[in-house]
Amino acid sequence: MAEPLDFKVDRLATPVGELVIIADGQGRLRAIDWTDHEARMRLLLDRYCGRARYTLSPARDPGGLTKAMGSYFKGDIAVIDTLPIETTGTPFQSSVWQALRKIRRGTTISYAELAARIDKPRAVRAAGLANGQNPIGIVVPCHRVIGSNGTLTGYGGGLPRKKWLLEHEGAL
Repeated sequence: MAEPLDFKVDRLATPVGELVIIADGQGRLRAIDWTDHEARMRLLLDRYCGRARYTLSPARDPGGLTKAMGSYFKGDIAVIDTLPIETTGTPFQSSVWQALRKIRRGTTISYAELAARIDKPRAVRAAGLANGQNPIGIVVPCHRVIGSNGTLTGYGGGLPRKKWLLEHEGAL
C-alpha cells in the first residue's frame, strides 16, 4: 500500500475571512477554502485523494503559496495566474477547471459560456457542478462564473465573498 500523501496546511487572514491553504510536498496548491467551509474541503480531499490517504501537517508558507495569496489580497491579482496547482478529478472536471484558469482577471463569464469553452455547449449544468467541485477556489477562479442574466450565483464561499472577490479583481 502506498504511503499517504503528506500535505502541508497553512492559514491566512484575509479581508473576507480566514483562508486554509493546502500544498503538496512539491509546493503545488492542492486545495484552498475558507475556514468556515473546512469540512467541505476535507470531503473534497477525501473524494479526490481517498479517505485516510493523506495527512495534513501544519507548515508556514508552504511553497510560498501563503505569501502569494497574501499578495493577491493586497492587490496583486496577477499572482494567482502563475501559482502551481495539482488537481485530481474526472476528465470532464479537469477540462472545466482548466477553462476556469483561462478566464481573464477582471472579467466574468456565464455557465453557458463555460460549457461552450470546453466544447460541451449542452452541458451547462454539468459544467456548473464541476465548477462547484473545484478544490482550488480563487486560484482556479470559479468565482468568475455568473448567471446568464448577470446575477451572482453559486459560490461555495458565499455570495458576499464572491461579490468581494469580483470587486477586488475589478470585474464588478
